[in-house]
Amino acid sequence: MWEFKYKPPRVHNGELRTRVTFYEYEANNGPLPGEKEKKILYEAWAKIDQVWSKDIEIAKANGTLSDLTITIRDPRDEFSLTNRHYIQIHAPEYETLRFNVKQAMPDLQNHGFIKAIAEVST
Repeated sequence: MWEFKYKPPRVHNGELRTRVTFYEYEANNGPLPGEKEKKILYEAWAKIDQVWSKDIEIAKANGTLSDLTITIRDPRDEFSLTNRHYIQIHAPEYETLRFNVKQAMPDLQNHGFIKAIAEVST
């Protein structure tokens, strides 16, 4: 008889359907505050997850209702994702928004991917 071993659901290439661009920003020149795009760092296909409905009350309490989880393939040495980067999601719903990376971490379920938690930047 075979021993039952739980295998968690894995992300695969078929789920990476949304194009994302990673930016680096710099401060505006002059007396006015704000930032502008400095340069494009990396472009990739990603899987975008919003706050789950079961976590909606916790998200409301923490003020994290607009957070997204973005999963991309691990670019290895080509690009290193940090919390200083911004993300643009190339989808009609998100085209006008820029997201700031709050946390970037390897996907422990599948080591070929990286997960980033991003929030809407103002």
